[in-house]
Amino acid sequence: MRVGFLFNHDQIHQVAHSLPIALALADGGFDGEIVVATTTERMKREVLRRGGDRFGRTLTHVDLDLHSGTRTVSRLLEFALPSRKLLIYGDNLDFFRSLDILVVAEKTSLVLKNIYGLKDLKIVHTRHGAGDRAIGFDKASAGFDHVLCSGPKIKERLVTAVGLSPDRISIVGYPKFDTIAPSLSLFPVQNRKPIVLYNPHCSAHLSSWFRHGRQVLDFFAENEDYQLIFAPHVMLFERKFVMTIDKLRIDRPGQIEEKYLRAPNIHIDLGSRASTDMSYTLMADLYLGDVSSQIYEFLLRPRPCLFLNSQGVDWHGDASYGHWQAGPVIDNPAHLSDGLKRAFDSHEGLYRTVQERLFAQSFDLTDQPSSQRAAAVLAMLADRAPVASVRPSLSA
Repeated sequence: MRVGFLFNHDQIHQVAHSLPIALALADGGFDGEIVVATTTERMKREVLRRGGDRFGRTLTHVDLDLHSGTRTVSRLLEFALPSRKLLIYGDNLDFFRSLDILVVAEKTSLVLKNIYGLKDLKIVHTRHGAGDRAIGFDKASAGFDHVLCSGPKIKERLVTAVGLSPDRISIVGYPKFDTIAPSLSLFPVQNRKPIVLYNPHCSAHLSSWFRHGRQVLDFFAENEDYQLIFAPHVMLFERKFVMTIDKLRIDRPGQIEEKYLRAPNIHIDLGSRASTDMSYTLMADLYLGDVSSQIYEFLLRPRPCLFLNSQGVDWHGDASYGHWQAGPVIDNPAHLSDGLKRAFDSHEGLYRTVQERLFAQSFDLTDQPSSQRAAAVLAMLADRAPVASVRPSLSA
């Protein structure tokens, strides 16, 4: 039995959602081969760092790369598109055919079934967050053989909105919570002024950054009553252009001006490890954002929240904006001063209980670590899976 874990992304933010499951599967004495595959040097370093000496003992690491011709095509397109991420599958079909089960945190891997015909490969989706965005519950979400989800909210929506059979869904909690090791020293607090985390998403048609982001930074640069951590989605500034596929749009995130970089009360992090390990969501006194699933990680400890409706969305009753129940919503940065005050003043009396309810719906946590629960489901699925007949020679 050969189980593969694939990490195929530009940034490392998805590693914590599925690698802990591979580690728990290995530590639990799984009677089979566990292969962890990476497609970039950045991803490889992070996976090897987290896995430590398990690699070479209970885990095998494999580098996946593009053929020379495909690599040339990728370089021409990479300025705007995640071309390497998309092309890696076709150039590594022998590897994917060698697996009985493939575990992934994203959806592009479904091309293995839909385009390349690997119908017998069982693909398990761990998802990467507990957010509410509609794209997390689109038609593609029904293409997996099994889905591991964090809580009842996710399962219910997969069943009702996607049509996924309940027996193909397992609630396992949130493996990322098992490995919290925040880098808090990266932003030493110099005073007792409230710390606000501004965490805009990267999707151009949903994010507050493209329309209002610099006005938000202006407000805090001119308002030293607050300290600001500007830590957007790690993909917002990864390329010169941002393209979204759920609603086709392309936009430029632009540059961060020197005046913001020099502001003594603003800390800017466009994609370090601290942006992915919950350092900032644990440190902040208030969350300011739009649609990022990091809001739910912030709610691990209920605290004030404020949401910026830059797109003028009619969000009431829309499941894709369920998290906006966790705090006041403003339509324009001109209302930031009043919005921040309302968020702090109304938190205990109005929003804390709402946040606790939203968290409980999103995360089913027990005394057993979530990664162990997920590993137990994988072991059960492995017992049921037919063994792959193709075993090409692969170098680790």
